Amino acid sequence: MKKRIIFHVDVNSAYLSWEAVERIKNGVKGTDLRTIPSIIGGDMEKRRGVVLAKSTPAKKYNIITGEPIQQALQKCPDLVIVKPNHDMYCKYSKKLLALLREYTQHVEPFSIDEAFMDVTGKIPCGKTPREFALEIKKRIKRDLKFTVNIGVSTNKLLAKMASDFKKPDKVHTLFPEEIETKMWILPVEELFMVGKSTAKTLRNLGLKTIGDVAHLDVEILKSHLGNKMGEHIHNNAWGINDDPVEVERPMNKGYGNSVTLSEDIRDIEDGYRVLLSLSETVAGRLRENDIKCYCITVETKDHKFIRQTRQTTLLNATNTTNVIFETACKLLEELWDGTPIRLLGIRATKLTEDDYEQLSLFDTPKDKKLEKLDSMLDSLRSKFGDNVIYRASLVKEEEN
Repeated sequence: MKKRIIFHVDVNSAYLSWEAVERIKNGVKGTDLRTIPSIIGGDMEKRRGVVLAKSTPAKKYNIITGEPIQQALQKCPDLVIVKPNHDMYCKYSKKLLALLREYTQHVEPFSIDEAFMDVTGKIPCGKTPREFALEIKKRIKRDLKFTVNIGVSTNKLLAKMASDFKKPDKVHTLFPEEIETKMWILPVEELFMVGKSTAKTLRNLGLKTIGDVAHLDVEILKSHLGNKMGEHIHNNAWGINDDPVEVERPMNKGYGNSVTLSEDIRDIEDGYRVLLSLSETVAGRLRENDIKCYCITVETKDHKFIRQTRQTTLLNATNTTNVIFETACKLLEELWDGTPIRLLGIRATKLTEDDYEQLSLFDTPKDKKLEKLDSMLDSLRSKFGDNVIYRASLVKEEEN
């Protein structure tokens, strides 16, 4: 049996890199954002929001991701601030995934700017895994004009850890035999899945490095972190992981759309907004092909790759955005236990081309008005582009 070879591909300062590439491609005059102190996030005029991505020169001012823009400006008054453009980020993310799938179909998006690749059996004869990763990294830089780090190992955990080593534009290996010299020397905060709270607990136990965690009795970790988390952290410290690279496959014949998010969903209202956007896409594709569906499925995946689905069958087939959206919201409410969501998706199945509808006492003129609204929106978008009009619910107001 062949030894698994897994790559973790991570875009360097993704939002900022993609903004820079887009500006250059569109002939926008000015200095490349990647070469000056610059960030993505918030509003330059209102000077509020947080740092979502930063350039390498900005790092020299100790600007960190997640800090308030006002604080970043105090560190660097000449900082260039650019508003986020999530539609554009999705476009570049799709380009990256399409390129990776030229090398293997076993590609799993991990977030909007990260992906795992299972390249077992795909490495050209005479090349090492590292040489193959270098080839892919160079191709991304040449064709897509941005840089990535690629971590190389035998499982997803170690590949992810390796890609977080020195940046940018690097390939790093972290095979099991390299754990002691490359991973155990790192501080506990750099172990995958160790957040601030867990790191504080580990530090209070006198554990400074990942190696310290690996060599501590797992029962002690369990007593302080809980059985499940303690065992999980201990396994991570030893580089133990056998999760497969999960290729996104349709559940069955139907129309679907999903999004891997740059930040986990922690609030149900944010989940609703994502579902509305997905519902518009799915419903629009159904209407474009004169198809209706009887079954709606909602899918979630959390940061631990745990996937859940919930579905329901409708009395009448539909391709109306509002019906699909409201149904999806109910399914999410039934499904979600509050665990932060990394991926959210909707799928429409049990398709029909029949216009027959079972009459219901609950049908109202509002239903026909919604169908007319969808038809009008479809017409506008067909003529002027997808971004010509937005539903008000998709516009999230900035907090004061």
